[in-house]
Amino acid sequence: IAATQPSTNWHLKENARDHHTSKFSSKELIVRRGQAFIVTFNGTEQPEQNLIFIAETGPKPSTLAKTQATFGISSTVSKESWSAVLQSTSSNSVSISISSPPNAVIGRYKLSVQSTTSDSSSPANLGTFVLLFNPWSSGDDVFMPNKAECDEYVLEEFGIIFAGNKSHINSFGWNFGQFQDDILNICLSMLDRSLNYRQDPATDVSHRNDPKYLGRVLSAMVNANDDQGVLLGNWSGNYEGGKSPSSWTGSGEILQNWKKSGFKPVRYGQCWVFAAVLTTVLRCLGIPTRTITNFSSAHDADRNLRVDEFYDASGNHLDRAADSIWNFHVWNESWFSRSDLGPSYSGWQVLDATPQEESGGIYQCGPASRNAIKEGDVDLDYDCPFVFAEVNADCMYWNYDPATGKKTLIFSKSTVIGQFISTKAVGRDDRVDVTNDYKYEEGSKKERDIFKKARKKLGLEDKFDPTAPTPQEIDQKPDISGKFKVAGPLEVGKDLNLILVLANLQSDAKTVHVNMTAWSTVYTRRPVHEIWKDSIPVTLSPKEEKQFPIKISYTEYQQQLTTDNTIQVTALCHVEGGIQVLVQRDITLDNPAIDIQVLGEAKVNKEVDVEVIFTNPIDTEVMDCVLQVEGNDLLRGVLEIDVPPLKASEKSTTKFKLIPFETGPKHLLVNFSCDKFADIKTFKMVNVID
Repeated sequence: IAATQPSTNWHLKENARDHHTSKFSSKELIVRRGQAFIVTFNGTEQPEQNLIFIAETGPKPSTLAKTQATFGISSTVSKESWSAVLQSTSSNSVSISISSPPNAVIGRYKLSVQSTTSDSSSPANLGTFVLLFNPWSSGDDVFMPNKAECDEYVLEEFGIIFAGNKSHINSFGWNFGQFQDDILNICLSMLDRSLNYRQDPATDVSHRNDPKYLGRVLSAMVNANDDQGVLLGNWSGNYEGGKSPSSWTGSGEILQNWKKSGFKPVRYGQCWVFAAVLTTVLRCLGIPTRTITNFSSAHDADRNLRVDEFYDASGNHLDRAADSIWNFHVWNESWFSRSDLGPSYSGWQVLDATPQEESGGIYQCGPASRNAIKEGDVDLDYDCPFVFAEVNADCMYWNYDPATGKKTLIFSKSTVIGQFISTKAVGRDDRVDVTNDYKYEEGSKKERDIFKKARKKLGLEDKFDPTAPTPQEIDQKPDISGKFKVAGPLEVGKDLNLILVLANLQSDAKTVHVNMTAWSTVYTRRPVHEIWKDSIPVTLSPKEEKQFPIKISYTEYQQQLTTDNTIQVTALCHVEGGIQVLVQRDITLDNPAIDIQVLGEAKVNKEVDVEVIFTNPIDTEVMDCVLQVEGNDLLRGVLEIDVPPLKASEKSTTKFKLIPFETGPKHLLVNFSCDKFADIKTFKMVNVID
């Protein structure tokens, strides 16, 4: 090897095309494991058969830990180890094709070359490259045979996240932005800031060939608990000192802010923000990943597959239990094989970065095999009991008297939890329901058998539980039934009109005292502010049904509403001589609409005008209006525009310019906020042409 530093041609364009890494905007070579890439270098005077290559990663590269590989030129590619095959030579340069094994450690590598015959023993540095997981390669743990799914779950930067509640599903766009400038570096520094790396860097790096290891580590790093990770969670309804969780439109800004602040946790996240950031990081590293929304999601804090909710005599939902039922919860599924559990547990794996319960002493969750959840195999790694409960727990509703501490069961339900489990369709902006992949049909014998199997594996069948209701309590039959019906639009800015319908199920008259409350909540159904209360005496003649209209005016709820636009309405019916009946409904109010118009054709490197139109629907002025806009390949970073105040019913048109820098279908995401409406979101597909 000549004394001069060899110059290296990494063939960035060709290698990136072959390795599905063209979307990264990096000057560094980024390739996928288990697949060959070409390198040409000059400055070697040696015959090529005398060349030895060294690829190494991490702080203490070692052959034993598989973080260092030394290999010469061979005539064929090895499946088990790193290898180099000669492509061509000229008077002063050599082109070689380097292949890594399909189970190589991922991360940033240094490549150097050495001559076997040269006296100087120090190798010449050819430079660095980054190695990623390879879902296109059949030998990889993350291999995904369907190419359209690889495109969606690894290469797609736009996503749709489902929210709302089970009777009112809504959705919003998200910019994952996994190929934006510097995101890959931030993902790699996340790994180097994990607790595992801090405790034992060399061992941590040697495990980075394993998607289940990385998924678990990153589920801990996306939340700030334990490790100064990326996002600080906040479910209080008060988001001072940070950005409200519902105001984000993409992961890029969050990850960039984390790095810019010297890796201080970004304020604030809630479940979909944690899940979206984890999607970005895993897709960036090459692990196929998607977000999943579970409606009526149980948070079972005590591993008894039961969720307890408490109400006082006035019908107030008491915030006194560790358990809760969220209107919705968002987690992730990543696709990889489970050599630790066996082939029937491979495929989609649940990971959850929202800090809910500790696992192994820190806030992390998964990977839990989705097949294990469906079959009730809750004894398998990792965190299957918690995930099983999220989609299957039984619900118990109790009346609790704070004065005496006495609790009485109102009723129990086994079919409430885990509904309309949703994810975005492959290649389309539609919702796909995956509930049947998590459990057998509610109410079927198979579903109850699996539930019993899970209880048995957790040792719940055999031991007496003093907190559980008695069989007599569970079997008691109410004398009346009730429900809330919606009678009018569910929109922020309009009065909320409901009808309480009560029906006497018996053939004798009933006297009922009804205590009603309405509270604003966050989406976890945690009560925040009381909005309204009322109580009415009701007499029902035999088999009679009566309707009671309820009106909660906009002025009553406007000040109390959280950014989630959710209200919980409850009626606790005290039936004389019978058991209490609880009627409740969770209402999600829709924000007013906002519209995006692209004026003219969007062409690469040409200015195009966009306008965003919003009409103030209420009869008072709205102020502090801010528009934020982002979209991959349409603009860099996030554009913030202050919009002047809008009088009652006034329409505003906000114009701005884009200069798209890539062709193809792109998504523009918009978020509009003001003092009366939080985070009105929409997105528009923009087709950019040459």
